[in-house]
Amino acid sequence: MTHVTTDKADADLSQYRVKGEIPVPTLIGWLTLAAVPLLVFFAYRSSLREDLTPAIVLVLFAGLLAINGIAYLVSHNSTLQRRGFITLITALFTYMAVQAVEDGSAIIWLFAYPPVVFYISQSRVGVIACSGGLLGVAVLFSPIGDQLFETPYTASFRLTMMAVFAFEISTCYVLDQSRRRSKLGLLKLAQEFEFAAKHDALTGLANRREALAQLESEYQRYLRNSRLFSVLLMDIDLFKNVNDNHGHHIGDEMIKLVASTLSEQCRKVDTLARWGGEEYLVLLPETNTEEAVKTANRIREAVSRKSVNAEGHAINATISVGVATIRNAESVDRLLQRADEGLYRAKTLGRNTVCDFDGQFTA
Repeated sequence: MTHVTTDKADADLSQYRVKGEIPVPTLIGWLTLAAVPLLVFFAYRSSLREDLTPAIVLVLFAGLLAINGIAYLVSHNSTLQRRGFITLITALFTYMAVQAVEDGSAIIWLFAYPPVVFYISQSRVGVIACSGGLLGVAVLFSPIGDQLFETPYTASFRLTMMAVFAFEISTCYVLDQSRRRSKLGLLKLAQEFEFAAKHDALTGLANRREALAQLESEYQRYLRNSRLFSVLLMDIDLFKNVNDNHGHHIGDEMIKLVASTLSEQCRKVDTLARWGGEEYLVLLPETNTEEAVKTANRIREAVSRKSVNAEGHAINATISVGVATIRNAESVDRLLQRADEGLYRAKTLGRNTVCDFDGQFTA
């Protein structure tokens, strides 16, 4: 899921989906399919009354809406589709109101404008467009409108139309804000679940499942273009003694200390994972053995300079690290096995040590 970086209800949420929601391009497509034959029908009715100008204009709008729909099918540019649709229906409704199409009854179609515009665009755009529409209707119904267009609307119709249209715009705005806030809440909740599924709760590092997924992705990239990558498998030295002598809460603090040190010492492109218990894995893309050993020693030295406070006593942390670099056509499992063997060798050599599979080490 794409990360949502805003908590405002005015955000453009059209690029994000929640279950059961109609995608904006799909909605515009269905509205276009409904509008085109309707416009052709009313154009035909106008032609029967020998009123050819409205008939021609309505057919023109039907054609432009159809072209806008076809352009989206070709380009898949949803932004262009949305902007084109809003522009066309704004012009269409303006024409029907000003020209009093269908003996003035076509102005009622304006009530379809607010819910559509609020749904398919940002809230800010909906407010501006609908406020502009309300202002336009007010001008049309004013003495100025009478002088310019000579519309047939009665005084009672004008009053009712203005009141109901303003009420609908206000209602659509309130409902749209509620919908957007609910959607943002669902998206935030989905992000939290996704993060929890991929990360360790104590350290915030990737969990074992996510680390394996990243390893597989990097392995596939290696098979395609032969770009080397390395893994560091490490654990905290004598961690059981820390738990036994000082309690699990101090052990947890030490686990978090090592995790934060990894975040400080590694690159953004590296994958940092809590492999299990006091064990960690670091995936180093495009890194050979020599570079991986240097990174491992930098991490080891940084950890050894830190400590946790246990009732006024500083407890230093050290780690042992096994290093392995992908080679030939070996599998990910074999790569991890070699890193584990390097870690075991580092432990037997006295701990606080980096050791690669081939036996090279630095204490």
